[in-house]
Amino acid sequence: MTTLLICALLAVLMPYFAKAPVAFAMNKLDGYDNKHPRDQQTKLTGFGARALAAHQNCFEALAVFAVALAVVLGTNSVHQVTELLAITHIIARVLYCVFYYLNLDVLRSLVWFVGLGSAVAMIAVSM
Repeated sequence: MTTLLICALLAVLMPYFAKAPVAFAMNKLDGYDNKHPRDQQTKLTGFGARALAAHQNCFEALAVFAVALAVVLGTNSVHQVTELLAITHIIARVLYCVFYYLNLDVLRSLVWFVGLGSAVAMIAVSM
């Protein structure tokens, strides 16, 4: 179960780690506007816009992964397969952000499917 809890912690922290490149891009855009950060984010282009999209997608993926974890824990289906799927999800999500930053859209989409598939598989093997 420790592996699942570590993956849960990483999934919760990932959107906040993914904010760092957004803040970097915002800082390059006339300095970080802490009074109106969302207005400033709408002006991001290129890397900054991709970093913002990756950051936002981390929150979206968190909801799916949280449900998968709840199903695994709620059905007492904690075993090697579900732990491996959780690790796969986290790795896929990290790669998703990296590929987004690097503008590698095909690879990004592939690892997005791996991340989603691993979360859905966690639910499926718990049934």
